[in-house]
Amino acid sequence: MKKLLPILLVIVVLVVLGALTFGVRYTKTIDWEESFNERSNKPYGLSVLYKELPNFFESFTFRTVYYQPSSYLSANSELGHGDHEAKGNYIIIGNSDYLTEYSVDKLLEHVNAGNTLFISDYYYAQKLHDTLGIDVDFEYNPKTDSISSLSFNNKRLNSIKIDKNEGDYYFSSFDKTNHTVLGYATTDTKRVNFIKVPFGKGTILLHTEPKAFTNYHILKNDRYRYVESVLSYLPDDDVYFDSYAKRQTAYGDAEEESNLSWFLEQLSFRWAWYTALVFLLLFMIFNAKRRQRIIRIIKPLQNTTLAFVKTISNLYIETQDYKNLIDKKITYFLENVRTDFNIDTATLDDDFIKKLASKSGRKTEDVTQLIHYIKWLRTKEELTEQSLVKLNTFIEAFYSQ
Repeated sequence: MKKLLPILLVIVVLVVLGALTFGVRYTKTIDWEESFNERSNKPYGLSVLYKELPNFFESFTFRTVYYQPSSYLSANSELGHGDHEAKGNYIIIGNSDYLTEYSVDKLLEHVNAGNTLFISDYYYAQKLHDTLGIDVDFEYNPKTDSISSLSFNNKRLNSIKIDKNEGDYYFSSFDKTNHTVLGYATTDTKRVNFIKVPFGKGTILLHTEPKAFTNYHILKNDRYRYVESVLSYLPDDDVYFDSYAKRQTAYGDAEEESNLSWFLEQLSFRWAWYTALVFLLLFMIFNAKRRQRIIRIIKPLQNTTLAFVKTISNLYIETQDYKNLIDKKITYFLENVRTDFNIDTATLDDDFIKKLASKSGRKTEDVTQLIHYIKWLRTKEELTEQSLVKLNTFIEAFYSQ
C-alpha cells in the first residue's frame, strides 16, 4: 500500500489538473442572464454601479439591505430595535417581484414620511400598481439591430442608445395630472419609461429599463452618463441599496446568502474549491488509519427532564385541572416574551400587541388573536380541554412563524 500511495496521488493530481485546464479552456462562456446582482461581474450584473454608488453619494451613508423592506424598515424605525432610523433614498434595481404586500406598505410609509423610493424594473408589485394607479406594457423592438433610445424630458440631460434590446417596457397608464414624465424609451414610437410620483411628503421614482444600470451598458462608451442623469433625480441623502444576494424563506422574509455562492459562480474559484476538497478527502483517507486512536464509548447521562414533564402533565390531565395547567402555560409564555423581547407584560393592551408584533416579526393580526384569547381565558373560573388545546395551538403558531 505504501508503494502504491505516491502513484495514486500523482494520478489524482493529473486528473484534477486536466479537468481544471479543460474546464477553463472549454467551458468559459459569456453569461447574459439578467441577474441584476450587485456582486456579479457578468454583463448584466450590477457590480460596477454598486462600487460607484457610494462615490455618487459620498457625503452620505450607504447601506446594503439584505432583508425584506418590511423587516428592515420596521426594525430601523423610531420604535424599532435597529441601530438607526432609516431615512433617505431606497433603491431597487431589478428583481422587485419578491416584494410582499406588507413590504410595499412599509416602503410607502417610508416615502410618506418624506423619503424617496427609486425602482427600476420591467414590472412592479401589483399593490404598487393599484395604489399609484399605473400600468406597464411592452412594445416589441422591430429593428434588426435591437437598438432603442433612452432620453429625458429635460433636453440638457444625456440621452443614449442601448443595444441587445428586444423591446421596451413603458407606462401605458398613469395620472398625467399629478405624475411628472421624466424620460422616454424610443424604438419606432416614443414611450414614457421614467416618471415621478408624489406620495405624501416624499417621492417615488419609477423607471422601466434596469438594463441601463448593468455592467455592460455602464462600461460601454459614454452610456454611464445616462445613469448619472437618472440618479441626479435622487436627493442628496443616505442610500439604502436593495441587495440581490438574498434568499426567500417560507414566510416571505429575505436573508443574506453565503459568500461561498458568489465564489462558486466564478469558474477559477470553483475549480480551486473543488481541488482543495479532493486533496482534503485524500488526506483524511490516507491518514485516518495511521493516526486514529480507539475511541472509548462513554454512555451519556440520561436526561430525565422530558419524563418528568410528561409525569406532571399526566397528573394535571388525570385530575382534569385544566385551569391550573392553562395558567402555567400563559405564565411561561409571558416569561419568554419578557426574556426574548424585553417587553413588559403587566398590561396586555393594544400598545403591548404592537410592540410584540414589531419585535417578533409576527403578523399583527396573529399576535392580536393570541393575546385576546389569553385575556379571555383569564376571566374564566373553569376551563375545558378544548381551551387548553386551542391555547397551545396559538402559542405553537406564534413560535413557528
